Amino acid sequence: MLSRIFGRKAPHRVAITGTDGAPSATIEVGRNKTVLESALEAGLSYPHDCTVGTCGSCRTRLITGKVDAITPFGYTLTREELEAGFILACQAVPLSDLAVEVDLAPADLAPRTFAARLVATDDLTHDIKRVTWEADAPVRYRAGQYMNVSWPGAPGPRSYSFSDAPGVDGKVRITSFIRRVPGGAFTELLFAQDLAEVPFTIEAPHGGFWLRDGAGPLLLIGGGSGLSPLMSVLEHAAAQGVARDTILLFGGRATRDLYCQDDIAAIGARWPARFEFRPVLSEEQADGLRFGLVTGEIPAAIADLGGAAGLQAYLCGPPAMIDAAVAVLTDAGVPLTDIHYDKFTDASTVAR
Repeated sequence: MLSRIFGRKAPHRVAITGTDGAPSATIEVGRNKTVLESALEAGLSYPHDCTVGTCGSCRTRLITGKVDAITPFGYTLTREELEAGFILACQAVPLSDLAVEVDLAPADLAPRTFAARLVATDDLTHDIKRVTWEADAPVRYRAGQYMNVSWPGAPGPRSYSFSDAPGVDGKVRITSFIRRVPGGAFTELLFAQDLAEVPFTIEAPHGGFWLRDGAGPLLLIGGGSGLSPLMSVLEHAAAQGVARDTILLFGGRATRDLYCQDDIAAIGARWPARFEFRPVLSEEQADGLRFGLVTGEIPAAIADLGGAAGLQAYLCGPPAMIDAAVAVLTDAGVPLTDIHYDKFTDASTVAR
């Protein structure tokens, strides 16, 4: 009755700008819809993955306006992020017109679907493989982004980051570093069977993890298979001649968890500025290697890079590592807007 008298409630308008302040788009969000739902319906390449509020990929800064959260943002975002006004677009229902800040992927990098087959696997560690797929057409992506992989009988797509630099016109052969997850729907198959005859479907590119413009130093922090997107970013940056002082911190339990060291050394040899690789072991002490949690090495790395001013941080790994790193970085004076991350969750939360 009331809706007939007063009419339907007008949709709220959401103005989206990039982190550089440049306007990106304006969308309308209807009643009981989320910002992410409406952005995707409008054809925007909005960063997202799980869509249920656990991965943090759609982290967005709310500049003005009010939203209701379907699931509390605090389940995924850190205290520092909440205090700085960040929300999750997949859980945010506008209560007013909004202005938000998030970096959208270019329109020409909207996700596409490809048929693919698995053509090679190489052991990197006892529980991580380099996996190579061959797609039916060139796959275009930004260094640091990921793809969703499906196969017959899959309980749902699994997301894996590209581990090599993108090609100018895309790549038919694409690689990822994949860690074995006990009970994982895909990784148990990968580590136990020959999957050469299995037809795969790849949807790509996805994600908002890529190197932003800047002249300041770079601090990269990874753990486990989180080295995958970092290698993609570093290889691409080296090819582009990015001359920014850089430290790469990588956390493992023991020396058997270290990999790609020759590849990292090769990147460092052609890096046009300072480049250091600092592996950190948490359960084994070894000569010449740092011991402890990788997040404990962040303050020293920031100091060695000249301080937090102008520094950008890029984090890839398990959620606990990401959350701890965000707290240390912000305490050291790195703005949240200069901290970019990709949380690698597994089937107990969201497949990765």
